[in-house]
Amino acid sequence: MLSAGKQKGLEAVSDGRGVIAALAIDQRSALRNLFSKASGQPAESISAESMIRFKEAVSRILTPHASAILLDPELGLPAAAQRARSAGLLLAYEKTGYEKGVRGRLPSLLDGYTAKRLQQEGADCIKVLLYYSPFSSAEINGAKHDWVERIGEECAAAGAPFFLELVSYHDDMDEKGVEFARTKPDSVTRSITEFCKPCYKVDVLKVGVPVNMAFVEGLNAAGSAALYSRKEAEAHFLRASEAATLPFIYLSEGVSNKTFGFALELAAEAGARFSGVLCGRANWKDGVPVFVKHGMSALEDWLGTEGVRNIETVNRGLAAAHPWFEQHSKTRSVPGKA
Repeated sequence: MLSAGKQKGLEAVSDGRGVIAALAIDQRSALRNLFSKASGQPAESISAESMIRFKEAVSRILTPHASAILLDPELGLPAAAQRARSAGLLLAYEKTGYEKGVRGRLPSLLDGYTAKRLQQEGADCIKVLLYYSPFSSAEINGAKHDWVERIGEECAAAGAPFFLELVSYHDDMDEKGVEFARTKPDSVTRSITEFCKPCYKVDVLKVGVPVNMAFVEGLNAAGSAALYSRKEAEAHFLRASEAATLPFIYLSEGVSNKTFGFALELAAEAGARFSGVLCGRANWKDGVPVFVKHGMSALEDWLGTEGVRNIETVNRGLAAAHPWFEQHSKTRSVPGKA
């Protein structure tokens, strides 16, 4: 049963149906790399100020179309202050990236923050990202299990809803390659099964779709390039959904808006009981080169047209989403939000 604090936090980030239609822009190193690619400048030369201004514009223009926004406390607090009054706030608790020279993509938390302090900064919910592979060694995954359990305890003590973002990977495979695409359905499903266990005190799982969309017949892949037929892809969506005993939402994993829309279509057709999205780059990624090359005014124009069109496309894909409270024992109607 959810505590009153967790109930309040989840209501703050969901819409009137209890569906989470959230915008994500907590990227830090990934956003810096997008700026670097667009400008041709080294990533280390990209200023924090330019990324802060970009996040502010995204928050100001797109949150009127979202139930919440996910930001980071390092660069995102000014953007949090500019979100629509109707939009809730999730704050990231993890450090960006991982040590590439250390096997296992081990996670770590931001220095100087606690769940309580993130609440004091305005967070309705706390989000933590974890790279996870059920195929990793017992030592690596044991450390990750313990880490998540400690965060779950901390969030429970603070009365803060705990969103766990699971990013599937394999220690010995390229995540964009066909070999990993064959293992991804099992990886996603087994990861969901693991972190739905009560010991972790997770409230909502944020997961990638259980197939690599680049290999699904019908949109990007055809003939020999297709690894999954449409029906096979839908079966993977349903299997992963049936493994979940907690509410779960999808992340866009950096794919295009069109591709993410297709993924939500497959989820709906499969009968997956997802409770919404936390969608980032599929909404705003193409605005980065606009801002870098043409400035803030051009970005605002792009966000007000293409950006809004993108997020409204995602929102239409949520017609089949289920309220988060269906999966919690304390069910009640959720107050409507503007």
